[in-house]
Amino acid sequence: MSDLLQTIDIETAPNPSVAIIWLHGLGADGNDFVPLVRELDLAGLPAIRFVFPHAKTIPVTINGGYVMRAWYDITGAELTRREDETGLRDSQRDVEALIAREKARGIPASKIVLAGFSQGCAMTLQTGLRHPEKLAGMLCLSGYLPLNEKVVHERTEESIDTPIFMAHGRQDHVVPFLRGEQSRDILKELGYTIDWHAYPMQHSLCFEEVQDISAWLKKVLA
Repeated sequence: MSDLLQTIDIETAPNPSVAIIWLHGLGADGNDFVPLVRELDLAGLPAIRFVFPHAKTIPVTINGGYVMRAWYDITGAELTRREDETGLRDSQRDVEALIAREKARGIPASKIVLAGFSQGCAMTLQTGLRHPEKLAGMLCLSGYLPLNEKVVHERTEESIDTPIFMAHGRQDHVVPFLRGEQSRDILKELGYTIDWHAYPMQHSLCFEEVQDISAWLKKVLA
């Protein structure tokens, strides 16, 4: 078993009964979404433990082999050609270990949300769709479904009941909007319930999106 990833943990109140494991994008680290905790409207929700892990550092082909934090290698702009299946599955095990730690700390899988932006979104789907228990939700921002031809055979029956929030910017030039729509449609065909949102933005977050995330969290965690 690999060493547990380093994380930044923030608890909104003592004795949290809910966990949100939030996965950053390529080249960022766990600090990237820490400020978002203050921006979310969490009124009425139980105490939450936000877990912001740091991905391992690896050479990233599309960036000239520069070593940076990444969940898996990216070889080209098309994203789904020559996917780094080994890296995806290695990071999947890392994320599963974080889920296991939250369960050991007393939070059941049904109260754990997996969240991620860009590469972190891909890892949320890579892990959540294959997890052998229903999670509280998958929060998927500005990303895509990796290994999409294999997920039909690898997804678990338990994951079908996990709510999925997907959001994408219409002007996203990093992960094209079409890629997000295609991922949504594949998941719908597989029977997943998708709460889909599109925004007039690039590869980022916007205020309206933060409001929608807050409302969705209240729905799945209340």
